[in-house]
Amino acid sequence: MKPIRNLGLENSIFNHFIAEIRSENAQQDSMRFRRNLERLGEIFAYEISKQMEYEKREVPTPLGIANMNLLKEKPVLATILRAGLPFHQGLLNYFDDSENAFISAFRKHYRDGSFEIQVDYMSAPNLEDRTLIIADSMLATGQSMILAYEELLNNGNPRHTHIVCAIASAQGIEYLQKNLSPRKCTIWVGAVDDELTANSFIVPGLGDAGDLAYGKKLND
Repeated sequence: MKPIRNLGLENSIFNHFIAEIRSENAQQDSMRFRRNLERLGEIFAYEISKQMEYEKREVPTPLGIANMNLLKEKPVLATILRAGLPFHQGLLNYFDDSENAFISAFRKHYRDGSFEIQVDYMSAPNLEDRTLIIADSMLATGQSMILAYEELLNNGNPRHTHIVCAIASAQGIEYLQKNLSPRKCTIWVGAVDDELTANSFIVPGLGDAGDLAYGKKLND
């Protein structure tokens, strides 16, 4: 089983930001919705940084030398377009000189109401033996995340992968656990909801994160 870190189980300001992205009233302000996702990304970045490798370095100051433990390397930050963008920005605010990767994944809907996940674009640096952080605002079925991860593996095998989602379904977490083996991964979430509808929407969830952040789209 992959380690799961649920930050929402701790009492902190983090849960106020989760509450606001869920709230129908707060969702009326798309700028605030994006900013709250960004804040969540920043908090996740701070917590993930505690799990990374450090080394001692000398930092010259105007009055002498400070010996400090600093990150050995910055992670590669990846996100799934488009809902993941503000969440990704929060991570980038902290890992501010990291390389970045972007994946376009979407639900291809059919007239009978079914859909399949398709990936049609990926841009990424070399990932061989790197630390990779993949962020997406929502983890519903988990299929998009697994397809995106498999696409990224074409650019090398990461040493460790952190998968980060603001809100996940229990089913999506189970799907990740089943399909990530034997890769070294840690799953980070802000909340886990038990229900997933027949149309694969998380309940209570928050709705369509992409639409709330950037406006409604026309479905295929």
